[in-house]
Amino acid sequence: MIKCHTVINGVAEGEALVTNKPLSLWGGLDPKSGEIIDRRNALSGKNVSGKVLVYPYGVGSCSSSATLLEASRLDKAPCAIVNLETEPIVAVGAILAEKLYGKIIPIVDKPDINPSKVIRTGDRVKVDANKGIIEATIR
Repeated sequence: MIKCHTVINGVAEGEALVTNKPLSLWGGLDPKSGEIIDRRNALSGKNVSGKVLVYPYGVGSCSSSATLLEASRLDKAPCAIVNLETEPIVAVGAILAEKLYGKIIPIVDKPDINPSKVIRTGDRVKVDANKGIIEATIR
């Protein structure tokens, strides 16, 4: 169990998709398919739909919120996001997804240990942002 800070409340569980590299949602995520299209990222070609997306922090444009919002509208968004430090603009995308479409994307950050050190892609992860905890079933 990893303790963390809540950015957006909610509870979600899914398969982890993990990178230790920063990620820009604008230009890095295709909201129509959920595929990571940033060819410089190790997750390139992977799909975030319904996954717990674990990455250290975002980089890039204020359009990241629009990308997350559109992915949510099309049911291609991650079910939860875990960061070392969450960009406010990504949080805005999740807030709008809830307000406009009733879709909750829990977001947590500032974990007491770096999740990419203990969680691997494919592990089962539960994010309980209401309690500020991340639980992983390591495979």
